[in-house]
Amino acid sequence: MASYDVIIIGGGPGGYVCAIRCAQLGLKTAVVEGRESLGGTCLNVGCIPSKALLHATHQLHEAEVNFARMGLVGKAPSVNWEKMQAFKADVVAQNTRGIEFLFKKNKIDWLKGWGTIPAAGKVKVGEEVHEARAIVIATGSEPATIPGVEIDEKTVVSSTGALSLPKIPKRMVVIGAGVIGLELGSVYARLGAEVTVVEYLDHITPGMDGEISKTFQRTLKKQGLNFVLGAAVEGVEALKTKARVNYTLRKDGTKATAEGDVVLVATGRRAFTRGLGLETLGVKTDARGVIEVDSHWRTSVPGIYAIGDCIPGPMLAHKAEDEGMAVAEVIAGRAGHVNYGVIPSVIYTHPEVAAVGKTEEELKEEGRAYKVGKFSFMGNGRAKAALAAEGFVKILADAETDRILGAHILGPSAGEMIHELCVAMEFGAAAEDVALTCHAHPTFSEAVREAALACGDGPIHA
Repeated sequence: MASYDVIIIGGGPGGYVCAIRCAQLGLKTAVVEGRESLGGTCLNVGCIPSKALLHATHQLHEAEVNFARMGLVGKAPSVNWEKMQAFKADVVAQNTRGIEFLFKKNKIDWLKGWGTIPAAGKVKVGEEVHEARAIVIATGSEPATIPGVEIDEKTVVSSTGALSLPKIPKRMVVIGAGVIGLELGSVYARLGAEVTVVEYLDHITPGMDGEISKTFQRTLKKQGLNFVLGAAVEGVEALKTKARVNYTLRKDGTKATAEGDVVLVATGRRAFTRGLGLETLGVKTDARGVIEVDSHWRTSVPGIYAIGDCIPGPMLAHKAEDEGMAVAEVIAGRAGHVNYGVIPSVIYTHPEVAAVGKTEEELKEEGRAYKVGKFSFMGNGRAKAALAAEGFVKILADAETDRILGAHILGPSAGEMIHELCVAMEFGAAAEDVALTCHAHPTFSEAVREAALACGDGPIHA
């Protein structure tokens, strides 16, 4: 039996970041992980492999659509799916090996296997029981499905199966118009598949600012994605060589079907907490298995903490990382903090979508007086030079104080540009503070400054 200051169950972004921070703070640390490689869903079958495919297929799109406009004339490249899959696998391997290196560098033990908690202060891995002063549950989440839809990872797939299809489908039906469905739908649309997205709501990207959502949908439609909105999926029939999605249109009760070689079920994710022994321990969870924690990530059982996708809040890798660092500080006797009001979200399509803070709809619901500053990338020189002038920056600021309350970007490198506004919000900045900050020319980021100027006397280039 080995004894540790901290044992973390789960080697994903929340778990491995927590482990490294614990080790940096002088705590003897171990991580329990049953996968063959570290990094959790994100590095193995989520964020990283999907970004590899998004990047590769975006290059294909540029070659097919924009190269000739720039004077790059020649035959468009053909797709070697096996090589693209190998590229994706290599990207994943580089990242997961990097985590192993960091574990060795920080003297963190990897307890290989699946963990359970037989009692407070004890973690069982295989036949071995290890002791720890603190236990952190960082077990993440798994794909969720809906009644009447059974995932076989062949014809009816989750995001995991969609990343490693044996061949590019001619037709794909995506159930769910959230981040995962739109990113992977974009990948296969660029590869030539006819993609139909079926969504229960009457709009895409639930929770997104409404104006951004509508513009984003029009953009994706121009790229070849078809949308069936307000459709309640009743079931999926897996046929011999295809699958049929049966749905009812909510507005009038019309029944219809959509067929594809592959059906991607992208209806969200659920906390992965089963098998840990939480009920026996008395760790409180809700009906969906989400672990209840206090403001310091402590569960109802002393000495047991939880972070990431298995607790309330957005299921985002960077949210889990922030919580991992914060809970490490708490365990080490310091003050750990996460500002949940400033957690950005990004959709890695092209153009990208990024957001932080409040949407216009939320501010209206709160009855808060606000002002809007917007600037189109059509007025941005760098965007026009890159043939990427679609979209806009939108900043929401308090009507009285000018303090930035939210920001939303649809455009090139939106996922990088959003962080200027995250930093601004973290320090309580006003839109005027961003507007008065010199931005290099020509850059995409100038559109952020122009949107900030639009919260005042007006932008320069519009």
